[in-house]
Amino acid sequence: MPLLDGFDFAALTDALGALGADAWLLYNFRGVNPVAGRVLGPTGMGTRRLFVLLPRTGAPVAVVHRIELQPLAGFPGEVRPYASWRELHTQVEPLVRGRTVAMEVSARDAVPYLDRVPYGVVQLLESFGAQVVSSAPLVTRFAARWSAAELEGHRRAAEALAAIAPEALAWAGSETARGAEVREAALQLRVLEAIERAGLVTGEPPIAAFGPNSALPHYEPHVGADLRLQAGQVLLLDLWAGPPPVRASVFADQTWMAFAGRAPDAEVRRVWEAVRGARDAAVTLLRERWPAGAPVSGAEVDDAARGVIRGAGLAEYFVHRTGHSIDRDLHGSGPHIDNFETADTRALMPGVGFSVEPGVYLPGRFGVRSEINVFLSEAGPEVTPQSPQQDLLLV
Repeated sequence: MPLLDGFDFAALTDALGALGADAWLLYNFRGVNPVAGRVLGPTGMGTRRLFVLLPRTGAPVAVVHRIELQPLAGFPGEVRPYASWRELHTQVEPLVRGRTVAMEVSARDAVPYLDRVPYGVVQLLESFGAQVVSSAPLVTRFAARWSAAELEGHRRAAEALAAIAPEALAWAGSETARGAEVREAALQLRVLEAIERAGLVTGEPPIAAFGPNSALPHYEPHVGADLRLQAGQVLLLDLWAGPPPVRASVFADQTWMAFAGRAPDAEVRRVWEAVRGARDAAVTLLRERWPAGAPVSGAEVDDAARGVIRGAGLAEYFVHRTGHSIDRDLHGSGPHIDNFETADTRALMPGVGFSVEPGVYLPGRFGVRSEINVFLSEAGPEVTPQSPQQDLLLV
């Protein structure tokens, strides 16, 4: 596929004008900046520094090492080769001198998923007379938005996962009820096999956690060190997948909860209801604000969810952001639903997607997380899967 294939240069002109920048300067080296890869397309091995200037007016310019020219053969602009560092500086300096360039930087590292350009590169450009500003709104608009095909693939994956998760949890419960041994790694394997049968791919195995391990948000089961399911335990299953190939589609990412028994105790019910309420409060805020065209940030959505859990007296046990951006990276570069780990005040725009996954984790006892995904269309938020979990699965 040609570099910058289908890129909307007219929209970039408008966006740069609104930002007060002369150009978007994309930098990449050994994949340090996934935004550059998403916007430009494949640029080869990337073992040398690459600069691509997308100006408000005029043709794009690429500064690329002489040993990596081949992938830029179809570049829709001027290609300026270099070999030595002196040549690199000679090529880059006139491109940026006296100009305001937008780059993937975040002041004081406020949003790490946006802060992709090394400090030394910024210093170099400033020494050439450039003013560097954050490309945050450009990343949201041009790198994080889903295509129609990506949205369709995500929908298919979401409904598949919504069928796989309850079946796998029910299997674990029924096997345990008949006296068979079911361990976390076995449940994990069953989910992986089901994902493959569904024609989907996943980058890493799912999280399957029983009892106290469910209180570890990023728990990883290992054969021989994993727990056996016991009656009365909470089960947490976090799974993600999308159409093949990996990193070329938008995954669905879900967490489903179950209880091994006829009825959970009052504490488990209380935590589940708080988490579910927080999840739904995030979606409600979006649905209320979107029709009026009122701007809303990921930080505000996080506040709405976190407020429900705070009201339930469980705030100290909600130890992560409410959600993450999803693009071709499962944890993408667009706005995150976060005013806790970071202050992500970027405005949510039509075309982006993200997870909503509040959680409460009681150390040594159990944890509860409920995760759905949201795609923001022009008409409003679309939740996937179509029927999110409403009650704990009793298995």
